[in-house]
Amino acid sequence: MDELIVEHIKKQALPLKSIDDLDVLIEAIGDKKYVLLGEASHGTSEFYKLRMELSRKLIETKGFSFIAVEGDWPACYEVNRYVKQYADGKPNARKALNAFERWPSWMWANEEVLELVDWLKKHNETKPLEQRVGFYGLDVYSLWESLEEIERYLQENGTPEQLAIAHKAFECFDRFEKEGQNYGVSAAFYGESCKDDVVKLLKALHTKRVRYDEDSEAALSAELNALAAVNAEDYYTTMVRHDAESWNVRDRHMVEALRRLVDYHGPDAKVIVWEHNTHIGDARATDMKADGMVNVGQLVREAHGEADVCAIGFGTYRGTVIAATSWGAPVATMQVPPAQPGSWEELMHRAGAHDQILLLRKEDPVFGHEVLGHRAIGVVYRPAYERGNYVPSVMARQYDAFVHVDESHALHPISLAERVF
Repeated sequence: MDELIVEHIKKQALPLKSIDDLDVLIEAIGDKKYVLLGEASHGTSEFYKLRMELSRKLIETKGFSFIAVEGDWPACYEVNRYVKQYADGKPNARKALNAFERWPSWMWANEEVLELVDWLKKHNETKPLEQRVGFYGLDVYSLWESLEEIERYLQENGTPEQLAIAHKAFECFDRFEKEGQNYGVSAAFYGESCKDDVVKLLKALHTKRVRYDEDSEAALSAELNALAAVNAEDYYTTMVRHDAESWNVRDRHMVEALRRLVDYHGPDAKVIVWEHNTHIGDARATDMKADGMVNVGQLVREAHGEADVCAIGFGTYRGTVIAATSWGAPVATMQVPPAQPGSWEELMHRAGAHDQILLLRKEDPVFGHEVLGHRAIGVVYRPAYERGNYVPSVMARQYDAFVHVDESHALHPISLAERVF
């Protein structure tokens, strides 16, 4: 069967030799409003660069409204302030990227993202405010950072009632000293939950923004920070009991944050999402379904219809990657060994040891039915245990297209020593 798949790839793959070759993807996207751009790792330079080029083309030729990424709302909103040239924005891109302090900061504080941020600012310079392209974070980890941002906002713009609700929420979380796992254990096993307090805070912020039609991004940011706090509370509580369900809490949060951003930008909004393949590829086409897990790709397709969503996966046969051997450990450049025999990446390499693009159709008799191992590398990676990094997948049901980088290279993080403060 492997040889049949290899021959099928040879017949359908398109070479990727220059940036212009990405135009086939732009054509395939057409008028779709949701473009989900994946990555097989968070530490591969080519994935960031190719997604940047695709994003530039989509923004310039199809008027996409914003980029939303697998990052924390408060840190990403600092970048948004910079690229939209707000009065309180940072003076340059490097200072804007200093906001990424939580590990793994290098996911967004890197030279590749720096280039994207500088381009976004330049693109926005000639646009009226309402047409400037934004940069937002969808993730759920920023509980304490989001609470701090809410407090800062309410001190300037809040009502006495909102401030009272906020102070009660802050006091509830204070005793956990910014340790999500400690909070999760206390909430899950000892009934020491702050959930009611943060839900009240979210409702208070949302009601004020809608009631007074305050469409400033500052009000939106406060609301999204409150949403992050609510769902982070749920995430940490769930995490200590059930890993699969905590994954679902996280991905449902990202979809809800995306929905609110689209609502804010209006009915004509077009969205580019940057996340790991395991988030943007449809979970129903992988073994995640059997474990009761959902993800962004599945939920966005279900909400908006597959005809309005384009999910593009990215992968590599071998190379180097930035990652760590355990959570919170120092980052290092690691070797990515040649893909396992019979895996999707190995079959792509066997079909042609060069960069390629595949347009995928669910009806395809091979790509739409065969289950293949598909490599996924996280921020924690141990090449010696490579066999465990493969997700059984039906590729044409997981993605609408796939970009294969035959030999990839590590991302270029901006170290603390290099940062401009």
